[in-house]
Amino acid sequence: MRPPYQITTQILQSVASISEKIGEINSAYLYRPPTELRKKNRIKTIHSSLEIEGNSLSIDQITAILEKKRVIAPQKDILEVKNAILVYNEINDFKPFSLTSFCKAHEILMQGLVDNPGKTRTKPVGILKGSIVEHVAHPGHMVRSLLKDLFDYLKKDKDLLLIKSCVFHYETEFIHPFMDGNGRMGRLWQTIILKEYSPVFEFLPLETLIKERQSEYYNVLGQSDKQGNSTSFIEYMLQIIDESLEELLTTQNVNLIGSDRIKLFKEISVSSSFSRQEYMRHFKDISSATASRDLKEAVDNGFFEKIGNNRMTRYKFKKQY
Repeated sequence: MRPPYQITTQILQSVASISEKIGEINSAYLYRPPTELRKKNRIKTIHSSLEIEGNSLSIDQITAILEKKRVIAPQKDILEVKNAILVYNEINDFKPFSLTSFCKAHEILMQGLVDNPGKTRTKPVGILKGSIVEHVAHPGHMVRSLLKDLFDYLKKDKDLLLIKSCVFHYETEFIHPFMDGNGRMGRLWQTIILKEYSPVFEFLPLETLIKERQSEYYNVLGQSDKQGNSTSFIEYMLQIIDESLEELLTTQNVNLIGSDRIKLFKEISVSSSFSRQEYMRHFKDISSATASRDLKEAVDNGFFEKIGNNRMTRYKFKKQY
Protein backbone atom coordinates (compact mmCIF):
# COMPACT_ATOMS: atom_id res chain seq x y z
CA MET A 1 0.00 0.00 0.00
CA ARG A 2 1.39 3.41 -1.05
CA PRO A 3 1.77 5.92 1.80
CA PRO A 4 -0.33 9.07 1.27
CA TYR A 5 1.32 12.15 -0.25
CA GLN A 6 1.02 14.46 -3.26
CA ILE A 7 3.68 15.58 -5.73
CA THR A 8 3.61 19.39 -5.56
CA THR A 9 5.26 22.06 -7.70
CA GLN A 10 7.71 22.71 -4.86
CA ILE A 11 8.70 19.04 -4.80
CA LEU A 12 9.29 19.00 -8.56
CA GLN A 13 11.36 22.20 -8.39
CA SER A 14 13.50 20.75 -5.58
CA VAL A 15 14.04 17.49 -7.47
CA ALA A 16 15.16 19.42 -10.57
CA SER A 17 17.54 21.58 -8.50
CA ILE A 18 19.00 18.53 -6.71
CA SER A 19 19.51 16.68 -10.01
CA GLU A 20 21.31 19.69 -11.48
CA LYS A 21 23.62 19.98 -8.47
CA ILE A 22 24.46 16.28 -8.53
CA GLY A 23 25.46 16.69 -12.17
CA GLU A 24 27.84 19.51 -11.15
CA ILE A 25 29.18 17.41 -8.28
CA ASN A 26 29.86 14.47 -10.58
CA SER A 27 31.65 16.73 -13.08
CA ALA A 28 33.87 18.12 -10.31
CA TYR A 29 34.50 14.66 -8.75
CA LEU A 30 33.09 15.89 -5.44
CA TYR A 31 30.99 12.78 -4.85
CA ARG A 32 33.90 11.02 -3.14
CA PRO A 33 35.64 13.50 -0.82
CA PRO A 34 39.21 12.98 0.42
CA THR A 35 39.71 10.77 3.47
CA GLU A 36 40.08 13.58 6.02
CA LEU A 37 36.94 15.34 4.81
CA ARG A 38 34.98 12.07 4.86
CA LYS A 39 36.00 11.64 8.50
CA LYS A 40 34.94 15.20 9.40
CA ASN A 41 31.59 14.86 7.66
CA ARG A 42 30.90 11.51 9.30
CA ILE A 43 31.62 13.02 12.73
CA LYS A 44 29.29 15.96 11.95
CA THR A 45 26.57 13.50 10.93
CA ILE A 46 26.88 11.48 14.14
CA HIS A 47 27.11 14.58 16.33
CA SER A 48 24.03 16.25 14.81
CA SER A 49 21.84 13.15 14.69
CA LEU A 50 22.59 12.29 18.33
CA GLU A 51 22.37 15.90 19.53
CA ILE A 52 18.82 16.02 18.16
CA GLU A 53 18.07 13.14 20.55
CA GLY A 54 19.67 14.91 23.53
CA ASN A 55 23.23 13.53 23.43
CA SER A 56 25.62 15.93 25.20
CA LEU A 57 28.94 15.06 23.53
CA SER A 58 30.76 17.66 21.44
CA ILE A 59 32.38 17.16 18.05
CA ASP A 60 35.80 17.10 19.78
CA GLN A 61 34.65 14.38 22.18
CA ILE A 62 33.19 12.29 19.33
CA THR A 63 36.47 12.70 17.45
CA ALA A 64 38.35 11.49 20.54
CA ILE A 65 36.13 8.40 20.82
CA LEU A 66 36.66 7.68 17.13
CA GLU A 67 40.41 7.87 17.76
CA LYS A 68 39.99 5.52 20.77
CA LYS A 69 40.94 8.20 23.31
CA ARG A 70 39.45 8.42 26.80
CA VAL A 71 36.48 10.74 27.19
CA ILE A 72 34.83 11.84 30.44
CA ALA A 73 31.08 12.02 29.84
CA PRO A 74 27.85 10.18 30.74
CA GLN A 75 28.26 6.48 29.86
CA LYS A 76 24.95 6.42 27.98
CA ASP A 77 26.08 9.28 25.73
CA ILE A 78 29.44 7.59 25.09
CA LEU A 79 27.71 4.31 24.22
CA GLU A 80 25.34 6.11 21.83
CA VAL A 81 28.35 7.56 20.02
CA LYS A 82 30.24 4.25 19.90
CA ASN A 83 27.17 2.49 18.51
CA ALA A 84 26.63 5.22 15.92
CA ILE A 85 30.28 4.97 14.81
CA LEU A 86 29.85 1.20 14.38
CA VAL A 87 26.67 1.49 12.35
CA TYR A 88 27.99 4.24 10.07
CA ASN A 89 31.21 2.29 9.52
CA GLU A 90 29.05 -0.57 8.20
CA ILE A 91 26.76 1.66 6.15
CA ASN A 92 27.69 -0.02 2.86
CA ASP A 93 26.75 -3.44 4.22
CA PHE A 94 23.11 -2.52 4.80
CA LYS A 95 20.57 -3.26 2.08
CA PRO A 96 18.24 -0.29 1.64
CA PHE A 97 15.22 -2.37 0.60
CA SER A 98 15.56 -5.04 3.31
CA LEU A 99 13.51 -5.02 6.51
CA THR A 100 15.94 -7.53 8.01
CA SER A 101 18.85 -5.18 7.31
CA PHE A 102 16.87 -2.28 8.80
CA CYS A 103 16.35 -4.19 12.05
CA LYS A 104 20.03 -5.22 12.10
CA ALA A 105 21.05 -1.56 11.90
CA HIS A 106 18.79 -0.77 14.85
CA GLU A 107 20.35 -3.63 16.81
CA ILE A 108 23.83 -2.14 16.35
CA LEU A 109 22.68 1.44 16.93
CA MET A 110 20.79 0.70 20.15
CA GLN A 111 22.85 -2.17 21.64
CA GLY A 112 23.05 -1.71 25.41
CA LEU A 113 20.65 1.23 25.30
CA VAL A 114 17.28 -0.55 25.08
CA ASP A 115 15.87 -3.99 25.77
CA ASN A 116 15.73 -6.21 22.68
CA PRO A 117 17.53 -3.92 20.19
CA GLY A 118 16.65 -4.76 16.61
CA LYS A 119 13.22 -6.08 17.61
CA THR A 120 10.12 -4.14 16.57
CA ARG A 121 7.85 -3.06 19.38
CA THR A 122 4.81 -5.03 20.50
CA LYS A 123 3.59 -2.47 23.06
CA PRO A 124 1.61 0.75 22.52
CA VAL A 125 3.56 3.99 22.55
CA GLY A 126 2.78 7.71 22.55
CA ILE A 127 5.09 10.56 21.59
CA LEU A 128 5.18 13.35 24.17
CA LYS A 129 5.81 17.02 23.50
CA GLY A 130 6.41 18.37 26.97
CA SER A 131 3.56 16.88 28.98
CA ILE A 132 1.20 16.64 26.00
CA VAL A 133 0.79 13.47 23.94
CA GLU A 134 1.64 14.70 20.43
CA HIS A 135 1.17 11.43 18.56
CA VAL A 136 -0.19 7.99 19.43
CA ALA A 137 1.53 5.40 17.25
CA HIS A 138 -0.17 2.35 15.75
CA PRO A 139 -0.76 -0.61 18.09
CA GLY A 140 2.23 -2.95 18.44
CA HIS A 141 0.57 -5.86 16.63
CA MET A 142 0.35 -3.73 13.44
CA VAL A 143 4.00 -2.67 13.31
CA ARG A 144 5.46 -5.59 11.29
CA SER A 145 2.78 -5.46 8.62
CA LEU A 146 3.12 -1.68 8.33
CA LEU A 147 6.88 -2.00 7.92
CA LYS A 148 6.47 -4.72 5.28
CA ASP A 149 4.10 -2.45 3.35
CA LEU A 150 6.58 0.42 3.66
CA PHE A 151 9.46 -1.68 2.32
CA ASP A 152 7.26 -2.97 -0.49
CA TYR A 153 6.53 0.64 -1.45
CA LEU A 154 10.24 1.47 -1.30
CA LYS A 155 11.12 -1.45 -3.58
CA LYS A 156 8.25 -1.35 -6.07
CA ASP A 157 6.80 2.16 -6.36
CA LYS A 158 7.79 4.07 -9.50
CA ASP A 159 8.34 7.45 -7.83
CA LEU A 160 11.88 8.82 -7.69
CA LEU A 161 14.15 7.42 -4.98
CA LEU A 162 14.75 10.99 -3.80
CA ILE A 163 11.07 11.32 -2.95
CA LYS A 164 10.74 7.80 -1.56
CA SER A 165 13.68 8.40 0.81
CA CYS A 166 11.78 11.34 2.36
CA VAL A 167 8.56 9.33 2.58
CA PHE A 168 10.43 6.50 4.30
CA HIS A 169 11.99 8.91 6.81
CA TYR A 170 8.59 10.34 7.69
CA GLU A 171 6.82 6.98 7.86
CA THR A 172 9.52 5.61 10.19
CA GLU A 173 8.74 8.47 12.57
CA PHE A 174 5.00 7.96 12.13
CA ILE A 175 4.94 4.17 12.58
CA HIS A 176 7.47 4.38 15.42
CA PRO A 177 8.55 0.75 14.87
CA PHE A 178 10.90 0.56 17.88
CA MET A 179 10.49 1.59 21.52
CA ASP A 180 13.41 4.01 21.07
CA GLY A 181 15.85 5.11 18.36
CA ASN A 182 13.24 5.82 15.66
CA GLY A 183 14.44 9.34 14.88
CA ARG A 184 18.06 8.34 14.36
CA MET A 185 16.94 5.28 12.35
CA GLY A 186 14.80 7.45 10.07
CA ARG A 187 17.73 9.75 9.37
CA LEU A 188 20.22 6.89 8.97
CA TRP A 189 18.00 4.93 6.60
CA GLN A 190 17.25 7.95 4.44
CA THR A 191 21.01 8.28 3.90
CA ILE A 192 21.25 4.56 3.05
CA ILE A 193 18.43 4.96 0.50
CA LEU A 194 19.94 8.14 -0.96
CA LYS A 195 23.27 6.36 -1.44
CA GLU A 196 21.49 4.29 -4.09
CA TYR A 197 20.64 7.52 -5.89
CA SER A 198 24.15 9.01 -5.72
CA PRO A 199 27.36 8.12 -3.81
CA VAL A 200 27.67 11.76 -2.70
CA PHE A 201 25.10 11.09 0.04
CA GLU A 202 27.29 8.62 1.93
CA PHE A 203 29.30 11.47 3.47
CA LEU A 204 26.90 14.40 3.08
CA PRO A 205 25.94 15.54 6.62
CA LEU A 206 22.24 16.29 6.08
CA GLU A 207 21.73 15.95 9.82
CA THR A 208 23.72 19.15 10.44
CA LEU A 209 21.11 21.27 8.66
CA ILE A 210 18.29 19.34 10.35
CA LYS A 211 19.88 20.08 13.74
CA GLU A 212 20.18 23.77 12.89
CA ARG A 213 16.45 23.76 12.11
CA GLN A 214 15.38 21.28 14.75
CA SER A 215 12.18 23.10 15.72
CA GLU A 216 11.16 23.30 12.06
CA TYR A 217 11.94 19.58 11.69
CA TYR A 218 9.57 18.66 14.50
CA ASN A 219 6.96 21.20 13.41
CA VAL A 220 6.80 19.80 9.89
CA LEU A 221 6.58 16.25 11.24
CA GLY A 222 3.62 17.38 13.33
CA GLN A 223 2.10 19.23 10.38
CA SER A 224 2.27 16.10 8.23
CA ASP A 225 0.68 14.09 11.05
CA LYS A 226 -2.26 16.52 11.17
CA GLN A 227 -2.61 16.57 7.37
CA GLY A 228 -2.56 12.78 7.23
CA ASN A 229 0.19 12.66 4.58
CA SER A 230 3.92 13.28 4.22
CA THR A 231 3.75 16.01 1.56
CA SER A 232 4.99 18.83 3.82
CA PHE A 233 7.80 16.66 5.16
CA ILE A 234 8.92 15.70 1.62
CA GLU A 235 9.07 19.40 0.71
CA TYR A 236 11.10 20.15 3.84
CA MET A 237 13.59 17.29 3.42
CA LEU A 238 14.16 17.96 -0.28
CA GLN A 239 14.98 21.55 0.65
CA ILE A 240 17.48 20.27 3.25
CA ILE A 241 19.07 17.98 0.64
CA ASP A 242 19.23 20.78 -1.94
CA GLU A 243 20.88 23.20 0.51
CA SER A 244 23.37 20.56 1.68
CA LEU A 245 24.43 19.96 -1.92
CA GLU A 246 24.70 23.72 -2.50
CA GLU A 247 26.97 24.02 0.53
CA LEU A 248 29.12 21.19 -0.81
CA LEU A 249 29.50 22.92 -4.16
CA THR A 250 30.37 26.31 -2.65
CA THR A 251 32.72 25.20 0.16
CA GLN A 252 34.46 22.03 -0.99
CA ASN A 253 37.19 23.07 -3.35
CA VAL A 254 39.01 19.77 -3.76
CA ASN A 255 42.31 19.62 -5.58
CA LEU A 256 42.62 15.96 -6.41
CA ILE A 257 46.02 14.35 -6.11
CA GLY A 258 47.12 11.28 -8.05
CA SER A 259 46.01 8.74 -5.45
CA ASP A 260 42.55 10.37 -5.29
CA ARG A 261 42.20 10.13 -9.07
CA ILE A 262 43.27 6.47 -9.06
CA LYS A 263 40.66 5.59 -6.41
CA LEU A 264 37.96 7.47 -8.28
CA PHE A 265 38.92 5.81 -11.54
CA LYS A 266 38.61 2.37 -9.96
CA GLU A 267 35.04 3.20 -8.91
CA ILE A 268 33.95 4.42 -12.34
CA SER A 269 35.98 2.13 -14.61
CA VAL A 270 34.18 -0.81 -16.21
CA SER A 271 37.09 -2.12 -18.29
CA SER A 272 39.37 -4.93 -17.16
CA SER A 273 42.32 -3.03 -18.65
CA PHE A 274 42.79 0.48 -19.97
CA SER A 275 45.26 2.83 -21.67
CA ARG A 276 46.58 6.21 -20.55
CA GLN A 277 44.25 7.88 -23.06
CA GLU A 278 41.25 6.10 -21.54
CA TYR A 279 42.37 7.25 -18.10
CA MET A 280 42.64 10.85 -19.34
CA ARG A 281 39.10 10.79 -20.75
CA HIS A 282 37.84 10.64 -17.18
CA PHE A 283 40.11 13.46 -16.00
CA LYS A 284 40.02 16.00 -18.81
CA ASP A 285 41.76 18.73 -16.81
CA ILE A 286 45.09 16.89 -16.39
CA SER A 287 48.01 16.82 -18.80
CA SER A 288 49.45 13.68 -20.39
CA ALA A 289 52.52 14.08 -18.16
CA THR A 290 50.33 14.14 -15.04
CA ALA A 291 48.43 11.09 -16.25
CA SER A 292 51.70 9.24 -16.85
CA ARG A 293 52.90 10.17 -13.37
CA ASP A 294 49.62 8.97 -11.79
CA LEU A 295 49.85 5.63 -13.56
CA LYS A 296 53.56 5.14 -12.80
CA GLU A 297 52.95 5.78 -9.08
CA ALA A 298 50.03 3.33 -9.12
CA VAL A 299 52.24 0.67 -10.71
CA ASP A 300 55.12 1.38 -8.28
CA ASN A 301 52.70 1.09 -5.34
CA GLY A 302 51.38 -2.25 -6.56
CA PHE A 303 47.96 -0.89 -7.41
CA PHE A 304 48.16 -1.55 -11.17
CA GLU A 305 49.84 -4.10 -13.35
CA LYS A 306 51.51 -2.70 -16.47
CA ILE A 307 51.13 -4.65 -19.71
CA GLY A 308 53.10 -3.82 -22.89
CA ASN A 309 55.26 -0.81 -23.74
CA ASN A 310 55.06 2.56 -25.44
CA ARG A 311 51.83 3.04 -27.41
CA MET A 312 50.72 -0.51 -26.67
CA THR A 313 50.92 0.00 -22.89
CA ARG A 314 47.82 -0.94 -20.94
CA TYR A 315 47.10 -1.07 -17.22
CA LYS A 316 45.12 -3.53 -15.16
CA PHE A 317 43.95 -3.39 -11.55
CA LYS A 318 45.53 -6.06 -9.41
CA LYS A 319 43.00 -8.49 -7.93
CA GLN A 320 43.48 -7.46 -4.31
CA TYR A 321 42.33 -3.96 -5.23
